[in-house]
Amino acid sequence: MLVLVTGGSGFVGAHCIRRLLREGHRVRATVRSPRREAAVRAMLAPGSEVSFALADLTSDDGWAQAAAGCDAVLHVASPFPAKAPRHPDDLIVPARDGTLRVLRAARDAGVRRTVLTSSFAAIGYGHRDNTRVFTETDWSDPDGPAMAVYSRSKLVAERAAWDFVDRSGGGMELAVINPVGIFGPPLGPDCSVYVEVVERLMNGKLPAIPQLTVGVVDVRDVADLHVRAMAVPAATGERFLATAGVMSLPEIASLLRTRLGPAAHRVPTRTAPDWAIRLGARVNPRFATIVPDLGAVREASSAKARDVLGWRPRPIEETIMDTAAGLADLDLLRDTTRTAAA
Repeated sequence: MLVLVTGGSGFVGAHCIRRLLREGHRVRATVRSPRREAAVRAMLAPGSEVSFALADLTSDDGWAQAAAGCDAVLHVASPFPAKAPRHPDDLIVPARDGTLRVLRAARDAGVRRTVLTSSFAAIGYGHRDNTRVFTETDWSDPDGPAMAVYSRSKLVAERAAWDFVDRSGGGMELAVINPVGIFGPPLGPDCSVYVEVVERLMNGKLPAIPQLTVGVVDVRDVADLHVRAMAVPAATGERFLATAGVMSLPEIASLLRTRLGPAAHRVPTRTAPDWAIRLGARVNPRFATIVPDLGAVREASSAKARDVLGWRPRPIEETIMDTAAGLADLDLLRDTTRTAAA
């Protein structure tokens, strides 16, 4: 098939492209500027069959041409602010409207199925009771506690996608992937906030460890789940949680120190008070996304993805070690971990 991947230069998008190519598909990737095409090609094997289309989520331009002739769409791109938005709608509206632009283009081009990258943020946040195991039947409460603007934007965008398909989809098929915190080896400079946490731990940029427990899933397994949801008929009209389980950041730090030895000598041993993390989030808005996790343990079930799609995530320990090794491969660590991780 010819598959359109939006946000091809991003962390998840690049891994989706690699997975699709390995499965024998042809890929067209959207990028926001011609300069990003070279960045995507650098993350792929030489001679990879990838074409490119210029399109931005904030504009209608280019989306019709991007979707033309495609059999499926993986809508992975999502706006993430370089700094805290002055108003929630500065992030929520582009996330919603960008998703609708992609869906309209897919419908008008006769695309059979679109797979949307949503988030666990659309499922497990804003609830007063975090003691249960969350499933795909849950929806976050936009007016509940601990709903950061980014989490609300993912919720609003996914709700808008389902509503569009129900009312105006013209028979198009939609499946949604809801990943927890995405770790794993980066292919380029773009990565998730969770990979950044590992980088900061390894490089000694955090004087103390946030007392957070986060859901963990490997980016390679997230890409695999997208491709399965694209191909399996039973995925139509379904959401799929992507999670391998939970792990606290102190446990992640301990794992790095134990497995990597001297290469992880900069990983801190002290824990940080919650107020310090909230203060740091004002400086680094990417870290604001993990503030709602302070003091909460939100567990989710991947039973549906396993049962319906045959999906099997790799162990958390493997994902964390491969994250560190991937950072070392890109020379993003002050001490190499390649040998120790192997």
